[in-house]
Amino acid sequence: MIQQRLAMVIEFNGAKFHGWQRQDNAFTVQEAMEDAMLKLEGKDSAPSFAAAGRTDTGVHATHMLIHADVKQAMWAKSPHAYIKGLNYHLRGAGVLVHGIKAVSDEFHARFDCFERRYQYKIWNRSVSSALYGQQAWWVFQLLDVDKMNQAAAILVGKHDFTTFRAAGCQANAPERNLKVLEVKQEGHFFTIDVAADAFLYHMVRNIVGSLVAVGIGRWQPEYMQELLDGKNRCVAAQTAPAHGLYFTDAIYPDFSAQDISGLVG
Repeated sequence: MIQQRLAMVIEFNGAKFHGWQRQDNAFTVQEAMEDAMLKLEGKDSAPSFAAAGRTDTGVHATHMLIHADVKQAMWAKSPHAYIKGLNYHLRGAGVLVHGIKAVSDEFHARFDCFERRYQYKIWNRSVSSALYGQQAWWVFQLLDVDKMNQAAAILVGKHDFTTFRAAGCQANAPERNLKVLEVKQEGHFFTIDVAADAFLYHMVRNIVGSLVAVGIGRWQPEYMQELLDGKNRCVAAQTAPAHGLYFTDAIYPDFSAQDISGLVG
């Protein structure tokens, strides 16, 4: 059977899943995708997926990039029918495909990705939101966006991020190159944009927790340097909840996940 490797852009509601990676005792995004693909391709073909990142339970995605090897004949017959059929089998699951690109057999969604981007959303108001309760972290204390950005600037660059590394992290080394960390405010919404070559386990959520500690006045911005230098997770702030975090893009040499959103071919 001749196969074609496809890069797919997916979005999903993390509240419905226990993360990306298939597990024996919990429903995951990978399981939903593989089950839908099995129904589309048939029992004689059960494609497996690789993803640009491994999201945790509750984390959302707007533009996660994954790849799979599928039946070339079925794909080539009608790419538009293929994506419609796949989304038909995904209906109600909380995940859908909104872009597909045929790629070479050598392409790998995880290993070829050289930058990953996230956003963290905070709802900052004295009263919580009926609409955004599972889409953003409710922080009722008033946040200072300027002080948060001062603190964020200290973390940008290549550092040892041991302080923001959760227990159980399997990375070989704690150094990461944080390319973007910026806090924006629009009304009651605070959005934190984050980009790096790769991330440690819970790194983004741990950073967000400490930025909020600065924002509410618990710490001064320059304390972020002390946290970095101390290399001690126990002295940093709480881990921000998963439901405010979104995987928003994966960057490759020739394209990004956002580039192929809406593309079929």
